[in-house]
Amino acid sequence: MALSPKLYQFLVGVFASMGSVLFGYDLGVIAEVIASETFKEFFHNPNPTKTGIVVSFFTGGAFCGAGLAGPCGDRFGRRWTIAVGCIIFLIGGAFQTGAQNLEYMWAGRWLAGLGVGFLVMIIPLYQAEIAHPSIRGTITSLQQFMLGIGAFIAGWISYGTYVGIKHSTAQWRIPLAIQMVPAVILGALIFTFPESPRWLIDHGRPDEGLRTLARLHAHGDENDAWVRAEFDQIQDSITFEHENEAKSYLELFTNRSSFRRLLIACALQASIQMTGVSAIQYYSVKIYGQIGIEGGDALKYQAINNIIALVGEAFCVLFVDRFGRRWPLISGNLFNMVTFLVACVLIAKFPPAAEGATSGINTGASWGFIISTWAYNFSFSATCGPLSWVIPAEIFDTKTRSMGVSIATMVSFAFNTMIGQITDIAMTNLGYQYYFLFIICNFTNAVFFWLFLPETKNLPLEEMNYLFTHAPYLVPFTDRNDYRANYAGELERRALEIQEKGEVVEHVH
Repeated sequence: MALSPKLYQFLVGVFASMGSVLFGYDLGVIAEVIASETFKEFFHNPNPTKTGIVVSFFTGGAFCGAGLAGPCGDRFGRRWTIAVGCIIFLIGGAFQTGAQNLEYMWAGRWLAGLGVGFLVMIIPLYQAEIAHPSIRGTITSLQQFMLGIGAFIAGWISYGTYVGIKHSTAQWRIPLAIQMVPAVILGALIFTFPESPRWLIDHGRPDEGLRTLARLHAHGDENDAWVRAEFDQIQDSITFEHENEAKSYLELFTNRSSFRRLLIACALQASIQMTGVSAIQYYSVKIYGQIGIEGGDALKYQAINNIIALVGEAFCVLFVDRFGRRWPLISGNLFNMVTFLVACVLIAKFPPAAEGATSGINTGASWGFIISTWAYNFSFSATCGPLSWVIPAEIFDTKTRSMGVSIATMVSFAFNTMIGQITDIAMTNLGYQYYFLFIICNFTNAVFFWLFLPETKNLPLEEMNYLFTHAPYLVPFTDRNDYRANYAGELERRALEIQEKGEVVEHVH
């Protein structure tokens, strides 16, 4: 029995998201690696600055990879860009696994990050371009869900090797080696899946683009009403974009509509890092240690945290196309603020007992801290995390999508690198006061998106131009029906007109 078109699109999106497994796994595994006693002994007890470089070189490489993936995706296509990212990641993974000194480790981290930068930039873009508008949020939010799968796997592998291997460098080499498995699978099989139909049409291959649209949406029927309407709309949109929209990185900043979208995408990616998620992922052992939870227990609680994240990400996958983008993002940031506030108060009021003290830690405060961290992770995973990939991938037009998503992803990794480098130092010197940064930023994030982010759910990619050209800059003070009425349902109207003309006899959607 043939798969339904939407199920087929979903499964393609799941497979492409294996690149996000690499990212999530690396984010999750590095906390155990740098906390391992055998790692410290092998590399002669590196100071916090050197440890910070191990963490931040990965995201520094990803910053460069995201920048290179933009022109690569436009020139060679989405699938070749994914394949290149996998190859680079494998080289970096090999360097890390076999590292004989910190310089090897740093090089491997940078190369692996370079590969991940290619993947996490291009994958949500690819997913958005193959998806039906009604399930586009579901498919692009798979990026964060599969990232959570990677973190989940990393958390339990890290816990197992940390407590089970005590006197061998296998304690950290095995977790680093395992990260290469998904890259092999993704790189080997990506060409068995379709290229983006929008990329094909944009590069003078309309017949292939039409066949791919039919394969994705109508079991290969090129005369399906939806397929013909979407094909015509994509061609019209691309023609207009070539004549009027931004054609270079510079024009992204000078074209008013393009710059508005770029500003929202970059602000969103920066805001995600300022929620505090990277600090928790990279330095979970040290963060739990602030309230007296040490070593293996910290990794165990973080592994449970990864399960909670998966539940939150699954919630977003299921409901993002029902609840939309705007209000989940706003409410998620506000809830994040509350959880950090609670955690900050607990650390301030109930610090761990000093070394040598006769009294133990405050059990109630420790559990309060753990629960607030878990609550934060659910909130972030159900809202901010997935939406940070969904929104940039859908708001740009075909001509600027690769460039815009590339720049936004670079911003994400730039802020990620900064947080990875300063968190260890900041926690050592500031303690709980470092949390003030995330409390404030979560609040300002919510205010910014309440003011400036219009709702985009269920809107075809080709109709984003109208939205961001005509929607007011200050969104909450106007009726969205005023600027949606002129474009909402355009694709459906085209499909209906084609049916009425007798060009097709069946509509599979």
